[in-house]
This record gives sequence, structure tokens and C-alpha cells, in this order.
Amino acid sequence: MHRELYPFVEDSFSRFPSQSNMYGLCQAGEQELLAATLKGKVVCFRYQDLQHKIRPVAKEVQFTYIPVDAEIVSIDAFNKSPPNRGLVVGITFIKDSGDKATPFLNIYCDYEPGSEFNLESIAQSCLNLELQFTPFQLYHTEVQSADGGSETVFLLSGHDQRIHLYKENASLHQFEEQPVERLFPELQELPSNVLWLDMLSISGGRRLSAFGCQSGCVGLALVNQTGPEVLQSWRVQQDSPISTVLLFPLSCKTEPNQTSGQNSVEMEGYNLLVTSTIEMAVVYRDVQEHGVSRPTCLLESDQWDAVLSALVIDLDFDGQKEVLLGTYGQELLCYEFRQPMSGGDGQFQLRWRRSFKSPLLSILYLDLTGDGLRELAILTLKGLHVLQHSLTNTADLVLQRLAQRASNRTASSELESSKGQDTEEKEAPAKKAECAAQPPSN
Repeated sequence: MHRELYPFVEDSFSRFPSQSNMYGLCQAGEQELLAATLKGKVVCFRYQDLQHKIRPVAKEVQFTYIPVDAEIVSIDAFNKSPPNRGLVVGITFIKDSGDKATPFLNIYCDYEPGSEFNLESIAQSCLNLELQFTPFQLYHTEVQSADGGSETVFLLSGHDQRIHLYKENASLHQFEEQPVERLFPELQELPSNVLWLDMLSISGGRRLSAFGCQSGCVGLALVNQTGPEVLQSWRVQQDSPISTVLLFPLSCKTEPNQTSGQNSVEMEGYNLLVTSTIEMAVVYRDVQEHGVSRPTCLLESDQWDAVLSALVIDLDFDGQKEVLLGTYGQELLCYEFRQPMSGGDGQFQLRWRRSFKSPLLSILYLDLTGDGLRELAILTLKGLHVLQHSLTNTADLVLQRLAQRASNRTASSELESSKGQDTEEKEAPAKKAECAAQPPSN
């Protein structure tokens, strides 16, 4: 389907010693990935300069206090909010002791100056927390601190129908669990186990929070971060467990008004993508204004088994974001938004799809090679695929846009020159009359 529209070429594939899951991939720093396997192994993937060539390198990182018989459930990492410095890595796992399984959360962070971003040093600096619940997604987000700055915290969902907040205690140099309602009042009294959580800061000191539950319930809230205070909240019930929720902005041009003579206007609204294990994926449009009352289905998204991962990015550099879905049926689906022709809401249409040899679990988009062009990292049941934009197509696009910019500048210069010439011609008769009116000098 539309093979000519597929913008990527595969650069590398790294096979892992055991399979991962939908919570098993995260970005660590600017140009590194961490992938966790179920058998207690964590692999760091990066590109290195080897023999004057940039080559992919996958290397196991020995994180302390993870037993050999542990099963890793989820992994996440973030850089501390300025002015603080350092990389923080969180790993949840379940230790099987034979008679019972015990869940843990390990948080790794090195406070030694010069080692704050050294992954090998960070892996040896561990805070080990025993959990009283089975963990699911480990997520991080930025919140406003009491002094007016910002800091990044961990949120961990569990089978106890709660979200757990872990926040850094700077004086003790460690993370502590704190009541989630202090910073996230919208995450109280949850209807079911939360499988996926997403948040997005928007203008006016507000944020949008969304969660998807095992029961099929989707929650959405608009929150004033000063306080914090829930301004509005919405719920919608679907018929199968929710696999991902993702908040994203989307631009849409309004139709020109023939009566008033107004031109089309570029409007940007915030949208919520929801994927589930059985039903079609759906995008709720302009949620900050309409909540969950304007759904748009992504047709055929339910044809390749459960959708396990999602990403919204501008793949073709046209300024409009596309929706990527990774399915257990081994397909990567790309949907593009088609602007409404006359007064409609617009639709997401399947643009292309690509088959893989194993189920797709997670997708990230980041600049791994440091060349300014991002790569698509896809975690599958068997390993990690890294896809790069076609350099030929990208170079052609750059040349085309440079030529267009040069043409626009030339046209603008010619227009300015023409305006200047018209002004001189209009002023010439007045200057002649002014000269004629002046008396001759003695």
C-alpha cells in the first residue's frame, strides 16, 4: 500500500536475549535508548564513531540490585529539570522467590559531580523500594515546584487502582513516595487499573491529563497547575482494555468566509489519541474545548490485532503531524490528517503500512546519530529496529525549500524595487513643479 510514500530505510536491527513488553523502551539522555527485557537485562543502544564511521552499538548495562531471576516490567528515564543536573533511571521488576513474587521499584541517580550523566556510574547508585502492588507503566512528567521553578517526578500505575507519585527529596539525595493528590488531584478515585498515562502542559499554566484503564474507561482532565485545581474532567467508556492514550496538538485551517470576506485561519487544538486491544483507534478532537464529544475513528486500525504503541510526529516535514500505530499483528500503520473540505471535522486516513517479522511493542522518535535528523526506534518482540529517513528524499526536500525561499526573496526584492520606482515616478512631477516655482537665484 502506497510503498512510494514510505519515508524510511532500515539502518540496523539488534536482537535481544529475551523478549520485552510495551513498557520496555525509553530514551536516556539526548542520543541513547534503554531497552529492558523480561529476564532482567537492560540494553543501552547508541551510535558510536568506530573506525571513522558511525555504527550502532547495543551493550548490556549492569544495573545493581536487579536479581538474575527478576522479570522487568517497565523502565523510564529523564533529565532533571534545570537548574538541577543529572540523569534519573527508574526500573520496576518482580522478583520470584518461589513461594511468592515480590515487586520492586529501583531508582538510579548519581549525585557525584562529573558523574551525573555517566550511565555506568548511575547504574551503581540505586534506591531500592519494595512495592505493595504489581507495577505497570512508569511515567515521568514535569510539575511546578513551591519556589516557582519546575521539577520532574515519576508516576507509577499499579494493580491497586492507584497512581503512585515519587518525588526527589533534594536534602536527602533520594526519591520518596508522596500522596499523588498533592500535585495530581485528577488522579484520585480511579475507576480501574491504569494501563497508560499521558500529560501535556498547555498555555495559561494549565495541563491536560489523560489515562486509559484495564476496564476500557478513558479519563481526561483540564487542570490549573497553580493549586493545583481540576477545572474540568471527562470520562468515556470503551469495550476493551486501553493500550495507550496520547495527547497532541494539531493544526487545522478553517474555511474562508465568503460573506464576510475573511480568509482561512490556522487553528491549533489539542487532541487525544486512544488505542485499545480490540476496537479501532480513535482521536478525540479539540479536547480542551469539547472534551470527548468529538471522536474520529482511524479506519482499519483494528485489522491487525491489538494496537500496542502509538506516536504522533511530523514524518514528511510538511508541518502537519502524522499518527503512527504499532500492532501486535506485526504492522506499522501511518495515518495522516486530511483537512475538512467544507465545514467538517476532517479525517485521519491510512497513508501507508509496513510489515515486520514480530509484534511491535513500542515506538520512539529521536536523533540517535547526532546529525540533526531523527530516527524511528521500534521495539519488537525480538529486538530493536532503527529506521532512518531516506537521505536522498530529505536532501531533495532541502534543495526544493531552499530554491523556494530564494525565489520568494527574489520576488520580494523585485516588489520592493517596483514600489520604489513607482514612488519616484509619482514624486517627479511634484519636484519639477517645486523647482519651477522657486525664483531664480542672483
